[in-house]
Amino acid sequence: MEDIENIESIFNACLHREYCQNLKRASSPMIIRPRIVCLCGSTRFWEKFRDEGLRFTLEGKIVLSIGICAPDSMVLANPETEEGKEQKRMLDQLHKRKIDLADEVFVLNVGMYIGESTRSEIEYAKAHGKAVHYLEKE
Repeated sequence: MEDIENIESIFNACLHREYCQNLKRASSPMIIRPRIVCLCGSTRFWEKFRDEGLRFTLEGKIVLSIGICAPDSMVLANPETEEGKEQKRMLDQLHKRKIDLADEVFVLNVGMYIGESTRSEIEYAKAHGKAVHYLEKE
């Protein structure tokens, strides 16, 4: 129980510090927009999306990520019906619009895995001049 309270205390302190720093920036004559990072990767790694999203948020960045998680993501990642395939195409395009909004892309290539959709997003990001960074380096 004490460990959980310590983690909550550290988490709240980090949030408060970032919030105060952002308030100071916002009250200055020139408002500085936080960097925007778009997370890309296979939805099978939804836990990494959650963890890295929290990490970037605590660094003061705006995070664009997947809108689904957990077992639901696998249904959408492997659609078998025509309706499911169309929904996946729509979600892939929606994620590219998130890349358009981002300053940088962070690829969650767990175990060096990069699937077809993620590869397409990386190519799209590079073609549009976005910085691309990877969780795991070769």
